[in-house]
Order: sequence, then structure tokens, then C-alpha cells
Amino acid sequence: MINDVTFGQYYPAKSFVHNMDPRAKIVFVIAYIVAVFLAKNFFGLAAVTLFLIFIVFLARVPFGSVLRSVKMILFLIIFSAILNLFFYSSNDELHMLWQWKFIRISWEAIINMIFISLRLFLLVMGTSVLMLTTMPVALTDGIESLLTPLKWIRFPVHELALIMSIALRFIPTLTDETNRIIAAQKARGADFETGGLIKRAKAMIPVLVPLLVSAFRRAQDLGDAMEARCYSGAKGRTKYKKLVFTWRDLLGLLVLGGLITGVVFLNIYFGGKFDIINYFL
Repeated sequence: MINDVTFGQYYPAKSFVHNMDPRAKIVFVIAYIVAVFLAKNFFGLAAVTLFLIFIVFLARVPFGSVLRSVKMILFLIIFSAILNLFFYSSNDELHMLWQWKFIRISWEAIINMIFISLRLFLLVMGTSVLMLTTMPVALTDGIESLLTPLKWIRFPVHELALIMSIALRFIPTLTDETNRIIAAQKARGADFETGGLIKRAKAMIPVLVPLLVSAFRRAQDLGDAMEARCYSGAKGRTKYKKLVFTWRDLLGLLVLGGLITGVVFLNIYFGGKFDIINYFL
């Protein structure tokens, strides 16, 4: 599972999406999330899914890399699906399948479970495309540029962007460090794959302790390096590469605006997610 972490990992390629301005891609992802939450039925989710597949194809990113990002929250998806299945309240006795005390399973609960799971699935895949097609430095530059108006209220925009840049840069580094520590502990006879949950948690202690020590040591080295280079914050700093909007960014935002419009139209035309019951039952 450690090897499947795609957050903060950049996939180099030459594509339409890679060449977009990072600010446009951030706004693009925010609008995509809005489109996912605006979808009130399965037809809207189907439109968002087809749009996501088209973006992945346009970005020339392996679809398997995007799918592996879902493994990070697979437990959360399953847990939320179970909660929605057993604890979703329905007042329609006609569509009730099974009931025991306060636990009730109905067709509405099943449909709501599937709908929520698909929504979480699409959200994670959409954000992973942003991480796979944007370098961490460019991503933080885009965030800093978008948050520039907050400087009027003396909000530390540059410092926030610097923290995010360091965090994104250290995620792959700490992932590789974790893999090396696990391999070293396995060579010494450690077992991470057998036993119950408590036993596996205890087995991770020899991994977490050296990982924390290594993280603090890297942070200390980074602080010393920044002081040696006379880093003094945002005052007087300039950009080597300036962000510029191009026709790609405008075209991408227009297409996404069309997606949001289409989702709203599908909501009006097909109704809510539970209307599908009337089609099959």
C-alpha cells in the first residue's frame, strides 16, 4: 500500500493537461469537485465519469496510476458505504428489504450507498490527476498566486505555500524511507503480514520510531540549509518562472463550465438519485 501513494508524486509526460497553468488546474479541480457534488442522480455521475476518463486520456497518464490513488481511502469508502447501508433512514415501507430493531435496509439505502461510494471514488481520482500532472513546486506557486489577495489582510501566503511545497516534496521521500525501513526489519525477521490488528499495529512500532527520527533529522538539515542560504521569507523574493495563462487554460475552463451546465441539466431532466427506483421496481 505504501507504494501506491500517488499524492505528491509527479508523472512526467508531454500532454495538454501537463502544459496547463497550475492556477487553472487548481480552479479546474475545484470546479470538478463542484460538478461531482452537483450531480443528484446517476446520469450526472456518469457524465462526470466520462469527463474524467477523457481528462486522463488527454493527460497521457496511466489509468492504473489514477486507480491506485483510491487505495488510500478504500477503507473510508467501505466504512461509509456500510454506515449508509445499515443506518440510512427510509419511511417508505414498500421498498423495505430487511429490518431488525434500529437497523433497516431498503432500496433507498442501497442506492444511496452506491451513490456516495461513486462520489468519493470520483473525488479522489479527480484530485489524483492534479497531483500526477503538476509538479509540487508549480502547484505551490499556483496556490500562492491564487491566495495573493489575502496579503491585504497580512495573511502569510508565501509561508503557507512554502510549507505545502516542503510537505509535498517530502511525501515521496518519506515513502521511500518507509519502504527501506520495512525491508530492513523484514531482513531481521520482523513479520508485518500475519496476526490480528493489534499484533500488526505493534509490529509497526520498529518502523515508526526510525521513520520519525529520520523525518526530524531531515527537517533539521533543511532548516540549516535554508539558514546557510540566508532565507528571510517573502521579503524581496522574485520568481524565476512567471505563471502565464494560455489558450489551453481558457479552453479547459470553458469545457468544465459545459460539464457543470450539463450536470445541472441532467438533474432537472432526470430528477434525483432515488427516481431510478421507479424505473426498475
